[in-house]
Amino acid sequence: MTIALAIEQLLNGLQLGVMLFLMAAGLTLIFGVMGLINLAHGSLYMVGAFACATIAAWTGSFWLGLVASLAAAAAAGAIIELTVIRRLYDRDHLDQVLATFALILIFSEGTRWIFGSFPLYLDIPPLLQGAVALPGGAEYPLYRLAIIAVGAAVAIGLYLLISKTRLGMRIRAGESDREMIGALGVDIRTLYTIVFALGSALAGFAGAMVGALQSVQVGMGEPVLILAFVVIVIGGIGSIKGALIGAILVGVVDTLGRFLLPQILAILLPPAQAGLMGGALASMLIYIVMAVILAVKPRGLFTAHG
Repeated sequence: MTIALAIEQLLNGLQLGVMLFLMAAGLTLIFGVMGLINLAHGSLYMVGAFACATIAAWTGSFWLGLVASLAAAAAAGAIIELTVIRRLYDRDHLDQVLATFALILIFSEGTRWIFGSFPLYLDIPPLLQGAVALPGGAEYPLYRLAIIAVGAAVAIGLYLLISKTRLGMRIRAGESDREMIGALGVDIRTLYTIVFALGSALAGFAGAMVGALQSVQVGMGEPVLILAFVVIVIGGIGSIKGALIGAILVGVVDTLGRFLLPQILAILLPPAQAGLMGGALASMLIYIVMAVILAVKPRGLFTAHG
């Protein structure tokens, strides 16, 4: 394996990790503040992707599509919180799971009814087309590097929001003692709506960014949602820092595992068999990592209130 190929695979893992962070940050924020298990988070990822693809097709501007993805996902999240989620806060987690699973079906069939069953496609904007030379002579797509940079910027922005603003102070207080901040005069209902809309906007933004790398289609959020749950369990439920570290860990482990395991097994097995077994083991690798981490630190790498 050459240095250029190793760097390329590391960057692929980092790019996957950044996208998972955008999903997991909103998910862990919602669970940490509101105590809500939201299985419909992947549907908001899909909403952002479809909004971006639609507006980009109408206007010819990918950038307007990105703005539309944020607005559409945030609006959808606020509407969901006001109409459905608000009735679930005092209910059992099983009720929350069933209700948000029903939202997955509603969003999927509603999207299929509006856009049809055929996928939509997003073009990478001209500004971000092309490639950048890596050490060793290989080239890496500029758009993927831009995704990594955007993810880093979002992580910094979330840190500043949570740690330096009045809204962030209320969010931290809501994680620690929601009854107390309600008693102090904070409108807890409005805070919940803002947090849910913010988490939804992050998911929609992630869907829009990934939409330029793959097709935009119904159900595209569910596989990512599973990985996002793995991320927040590894990082620690309710921890933004944990979501970032966990997402990068999952992205790099998953990417390098799928790349390296077939090559390692090819030393002992025929190439076809090594490819099949390596792919199967690679798909299990992040869950093995999660199990090992939870065996050592049952609350994840970082606890929200530790």
